[in-house]
Amino acid sequence: MTRESDRRMTYRAEKAEGKRHLERKDDEEDDVVQKVPKHLGDQVDTELSLGGIFKSVSGQSSNQGHAGIDSDSSSLIADIGLDNVISCFVRLSRANYGSIALLNRSFRSLVRSGELYKLRQKRGVVEHWVYFSCMLNEWEVFDPIRRHWMHLPSISYNNVFVFSDKESLAVGTELLVFGRNLMSYVIYRYSLLTNAWTTGMQMNKPRCLFGSASLGEIAILAGGSDSNANPLNYAELYNSDTGRWTMLPSMKKARKSCSAVFMDGKFYVIGGTGAGLTHLSCGEVYDLKNGTWTEILNISPIQEAPSTVVSEAPPLIAVVKNELYAADYAVREVKKYNKEGEVWITLGKFPERAGSTRGWGIAFKACGDRLIFVGGPHVLNGNLIEVYSWVPGEGPLQWDVLGRKEADGFVYNCAVMGC
Repeated sequence: MTRESDRRMTYRAEKAEGKRHLERKDDEEDDVVQKVPKHLGDQVDTELSLGGIFKSVSGQSSNQGHAGIDSDSSSLIADIGLDNVISCFVRLSRANYGSIALLNRSFRSLVRSGELYKLRQKRGVVEHWVYFSCMLNEWEVFDPIRRHWMHLPSISYNNVFVFSDKESLAVGTELLVFGRNLMSYVIYRYSLLTNAWTTGMQMNKPRCLFGSASLGEIAILAGGSDSNANPLNYAELYNSDTGRWTMLPSMKKARKSCSAVFMDGKFYVIGGTGAGLTHLSCGEVYDLKNGTWTEILNISPIQEAPSTVVSEAPPLIAVVKNELYAADYAVREVKKYNKEGEVWITLGKFPERAGSTRGWGIAFKACGDRLIFVGGPHVLNGNLIEVYSWVPGEGPLQWDVLGRKEADGFVYNCAVMGC
């Protein structure tokens, strides 16, 4: 992978009245590492993230050292107390961790170790950021609370990977992108702690077109397709803390192009296609405590077989506060699953400007206590991406636009990281 240590750090602040660009070259010294919008409606676009700051600090340390900074901050810690300092850090937005890493080596190591995120998890402090790709080797990040746009380093894909089926999954402090190289399947892993992409990890049963979902530091992947397009019933668990993959009991039915969520502490796989391209309206639920699968009839929001099964997107589903929602792209409606009646209830329409092609090109995700749509106007050569939000329980379905920016309006992959 190409390292980004010499990359120029570029800041782009997008205001309602226009754009202005702030650049910081490698030989410039500046105490300001991030511009924060004064008003909630302002949007900030920056290529600087934790990893970039770490590398910048490392470069500066060889020239000027950190003795003075370490001394000053050590005196401050002695007055306040280390436990109180860390407690304050835990409550800060993780967008500020880059600034913290600049203070001294100890803070930088604390941020990079991931300990702050473990403490946040224990104390119930979670921020959800949306990661999505509108270009095949580029990923954007959106913070819906601060309405802040960020960029990830580019991925050095080869041509085979670019045009292969790809899945994405956020788990712990990692973003995983699954695809295929010339001879085998491959996983690209982005670490929030190092701001870098790596490869080399493999599932026990490499495949594509599976359903996946995460819960804290674990994720489960189920179903999928082998290299001959055959549906599979494999399931396995990934632990981002240990980096280990563990096989789980296989599902009762093989399926591909399915979707998955965690709900009520259990893992659900919904919809997809089975052997012979048969449409599956059923699902299965995996009980993590008992290690068993149970089939659930008619849980898919897509009950009738599409006229062209192969080209249809997997079900667009999301869970907020243990309630299951779906975006039915066939009729452009948002629905909620009634667990007692085992039926889908229509809540309202898609965002008016969110266009898709048989469900492809848009993202429908849970982001904390809200549902979000990511997409753009369905026009040729669309160059606008928008993020819509609705909080279930706060009145009738009405989509608010949290942010928009110039980008290809077709979303290839999307994941939400909460940490």
